[in-house]
Amino acid sequence: MDEWAPYNYQENGRLTGISTDIVRAIMALTGDDFEIQLMPSMRATLTLRNRPRTIMYSLFRTPEREELYKWVGPIVEESIYPYQLAATAQPINSLEQLMHAPRISTRHAGLVPALLQELGFRNLDKSATSSMQLYLMLLAGRTDIIIGDTPAGVAYYSRELGIAPGTLRRIPLELFRAPLYIAFSHDSDDALVAAWADALNQLRRSGELERIVQRYLPAQGSDHAAP
Repeated sequence: MDEWAPYNYQENGRLTGISTDIVRAIMALTGDDFEIQLMPSMRATLTLRNRPRTIMYSLFRTPEREELYKWVGPIVEESIYPYQLAATAQPINSLEQLMHAPRISTRHAGLVPALLQELGFRNLDKSATSSMQLYLMLLAGRTDIIIGDTPAGVAYYSRELGIAPGTLRRIPLELFRAPLYIAFSHDSDDALVAAWADALNQLRRSGELERIVQRYLPAQGSDHAAP
């Protein structure tokens, strides 16, 4: 897995997050005890493609990726929005304004910067190597707009950095929406994939899946992904 809060990340030396807890709950039901490793995003994706019998989470299931892996999910469905400071003198409200903004900062690699380039953005700063860096850049005035996290992720980093409510403004443009899945390399045993899918369905039917998700969300609960 890669570092992407609040779905999978490391805290006080322990791997945690929504998807991590769900994967552990699945393994408790299936009797598996696979090692979970934290890797940079691009390395994790390359490992999934090239190392036999590998599992990766959390991965957006997109049409381009559909045939590359075997899938178990969805875990949750999420969206990506741009964010700027609420006190900005130039609030962005349209895609045209966004595409002509002086600078948009995103992470240096991964699905989001690739998506933005495909959409035709030419004002991207891809110098950030982590989500945390994006928020620090925005707060320090080193960038005007950041794109990289779901609303749940923005809520997580706002808590971590002590960003007061109302400081950040979600620009009302849903740039991307897709479900998050657990992805299996193509050589993974079909019986294993089926067992994980069945275990996830058990968690969903029992209400445990929702309980795990809610533990990581801000007080407004399921409204974290509202437009």
